[in-house]
Amino acid sequence: MDSKALAALLSTLIPQILLLLLHILPLQNPNSIPNNLFPILSHFLSSGDIAAATAVFSRKRKRTQLLESQELHDEPPPTNRVDRVDPANSPESPIPRNPDSFKQFFKMKSSTFEWLATLLEPLLECRDPVDSPIDLSTELRLGIGLYRLSTGSDYPEISTRFGVSEPVSRFCVKQLCRVLCTNFRFWVGFPNPNELVEVSNSFETLIGIPNCCGVLNTTKFNNLRNESIAAQIVVDSSSRILSIVAGLNGLKGNFQILKSSTLFKDIQDKKLLNAQTVDLNSVCIPQYLVGDGSYPLLSWLVVPFIDPMPGSCGEGFNKAYDLMRVSSLKAIASLRSWGVLCRPVEEECKTVVAYIGACSILHNVLLMREDYSALCDDMSDYSVHDQKADYYSDVGSESNVIDNKGFEIRSALAMRLSEHVKSDHTLDPRMSVQLQQS
Repeated sequence: MDSKALAALLSTLIPQILLLLLHILPLQNPNSIPNNLFPILSHFLSSGDIAAATAVFSRKRKRTQLLESQELHDEPPPTNRVDRVDPANSPESPIPRNPDSFKQFFKMKSSTFEWLATLLEPLLECRDPVDSPIDLSTELRLGIGLYRLSTGSDYPEISTRFGVSEPVSRFCVKQLCRVLCTNFRFWVGFPNPNELVEVSNSFETLIGIPNCCGVLNTTKFNNLRNESIAAQIVVDSSSRILSIVAGLNGLKGNFQILKSSTLFKDIQDKKLLNAQTVDLNSVCIPQYLVGDGSYPLLSWLVVPFIDPMPGSCGEGFNKAYDLMRVSSLKAIASLRSWGVLCRPVEEECKTVVAYIGACSILHNVLLMREDYSALCDDMSDYSVHDQKADYYSDVGSESNVIDNKGFEIRSALAMRLSEHVKSDHTLDPRMSVQLQQS
């Protein structure tokens, strides 16, 4: 087995084995470990970091072999085996160095691009077609894939810009999506209980109510066959995607989509949102998500009040929800700002799902690196009020509530919020202004 294939195999298997051992061999005293150690531990055990470490070794070894070959045989480096133009001799390099052009082409800074290239190198280069290996650098492979995702350009244009054949450009795009969605899907995995503490603390700092673990929302994409493809996301207060389920039937309502997702089943089966509870005036508040009125009121899914009285606790809660919902709208707007998703996709459903997954992972990667190149601040098409007409498309009245305990939980949260606003506690300035406006 060659070094690239071995690196890819190790990057996939080793972290899975280590994480499995952590679950099989519980810690003697879990409470003695700081909460913030768990995400750090997961990060360093992830396939990405092992791949990155292996990539550095692989890259140095490859360059050494290339220099030795040139010295011993006085031959030029091997060229791509498909008909292509050498980028170094092109009038304009396909990988720009101007910061503005870089952001336009790839929706990230050059430093992020280089970090990602090092991270993905052994995985992008290890699965070339056996009969026709593609002699392209990792940077070009990554550039081709990101250019398609970022701009939505068609393959003839991509082929011309990067000096490769259309089959090669298609392969590079498909390979990037496959690697991201297969090897790095943990970047959009639902947080563990310790990580959820940080998520709920952030929402409590912003709003003033405890134990909220994310905002639930659904958006829909189309392909040229007019197939509607739904993507259901959960985000935290920073717009980081905590969970995404894509490929569901977009013709269904939001609640029907939720019920057909693994997220719904895992929460109902107590596999998620099953950790700490908070007592508010003798009401036990479990971990929960918030969503709009297209969802029912459940014990773990809190939705706005319908037509609350002016000045009531319900009205104050709805204003707080509107602010919380901004994070999900910003995430959706950012996903749709990727060129390949901002218009109907000229490919089949499974390819659209791969694009959604890849862009979601890249969205979180950029936030993790504090690179806001792709974060959309213009939400004119996704404002809080624009979508309120769809709030009650699935749930016409609160008589459709499945879990009556949801009423008690929401009322306790609304009362807590009202007391918090009137108290001397310091809210996030954005929250304080909006809640006190009548």
